[in-house]
Amino acid sequence: MIEFIQQYNPVTQAFFATLFTWGITAAGAALVFFSRTVNPKVMDSMLGFAAGVMIAASFWSLLAPGIEMAEGLGHVPWLTAVIGFMGGGIFMRLMDMFLPHLHPGLEMSQSEGVKTSWQRSTLLVLAITMHNIPEGLAVGVAFGAVAADLPSATIGGAVALAIGIGIQNFPEGAAVSMPLRREGVSRGQSFLLGQASGIVEPIAGVLGALFVLKMQHILPYALCFAAGAMIFVVVEELIPESQREQANIDLVTMATMAGFSVMMILDVALG
Repeated sequence: MIEFIQQYNPVTQAFFATLFTWGITAAGAALVFFSRTVNPKVMDSMLGFAAGVMIAASFWSLLAPGIEMAEGLGHVPWLTAVIGFMGGGIFMRLMDMFLPHLHPGLEMSQSEGVKTSWQRSTLLVLAITMHNIPEGLAVGVAFGAVAADLPSATIGGAVALAIGIGIQNFPEGAAVSMPLRREGVSRGQSFLLGQASGIVEPIAGVLGALFVLKMQHILPYALCFAAGAMIFVVVEELIPESQREQANIDLVTMATMAGFSVMMILDVALG
């Protein structure tokens, strides 16, 4: 895979990588063709696993390279990391405040963001779309960073990040399509809406790669920004959603640790 993707420019690499992550979202949404529901323990475990992947990716693939790059460029490393990291979190908080969305399993009265008359299906899709914006951005920035020719940014590390993001996208696709199917939406429409939540990833990935290629001096900030945005999603959404059932907390915790371990192995082995 690495040899195949190396022959393209960073923007095309980011596009291919985020097409892959979008495809895994679609694969998760496709579960709706085989079942109306997923066992709650399985779904909670998958969400916990996704949280672990994102936590590990935030450090190994984004924060650590960002700090190393900042030092190499003569920045104050800790200051660059804090500014970028908190900037990503603030950006996601503003999206959470204003973008109308509804988390799976909640009533319409519990929707967040600006009040709207949009349908429940649209709000469910937007909730998962919010997850996918920082994920696509992170992949794009990682591939764009390779072009800076700094030791801390490798094509293997960027590919590892794309694989990890793809793995954790599987439950996110199912988290949209399954609730819609239970509410009487057809299998085909449930699938289309579920996979649609991932379409933003190629867009965010290409924009992220283009941005850092044009403005390489802010690359360390961009990496830390993507990390902050991903951690916001984990703490504000994935972990609470995965631990809604008290009986599953221990199982979800171990799944989260497993997700972290898988992403750490991918990054260390490939990066």
